[in-house]
Amino acid sequence: MVCRMFRFETEVDKARRDLLRARLRDTNTAASPVLRALRGSPGERESPLHVWALDGAGGLAGGLVGHTWATWLHVTYLWVDERHRGAGLGSGLLARAERTARQDRGCRSSRVETWDFQAPGFYTKQGYEVVCVIPDYPPGITEYTLTKRLG
Repeated sequence: MVCRMFRFETEVDKARRDLLRARLRDTNTAASPVLRALRGSPGERESPLHVWALDGAGGLAGGLVGHTWATWLHVTYLWVDERHRGAGLGSGLLARAERTARQDRGCRSSRVETWDFQAPGFYTKQGYEVVCVIPDYPPGITEYTLTKRLG
């Protein structure tokens, strides 16, 4: 029996993080024919997707920040200024992002995470379905993951 001694460290180390990411990517690519086929294709890299709504003075009225990867749109942030809520601006931002992802980037699906006090109802009205519920993340809050097929 081989006995090994290891030293564990908890500090942030960006070089090790990058090395770990590269090794995990290599391991995953070797294990998955889907990921192997994705390597070197246009869908391999994440591409930012931002949609901005500006008011008449050029101020930020709302926006959506996300990215596309492997035929998916991932909505990271969607926000509308309180003065403009209820006027369809959020729906417009999301629809523009979905259209861009589908038409320009070949995306077939979209995903988003939101908390119970944010917008799960908004996303279900836009055709998203809840696929995951995580209670107490963080404590006292429920997180939802929702997805949508982009016709």
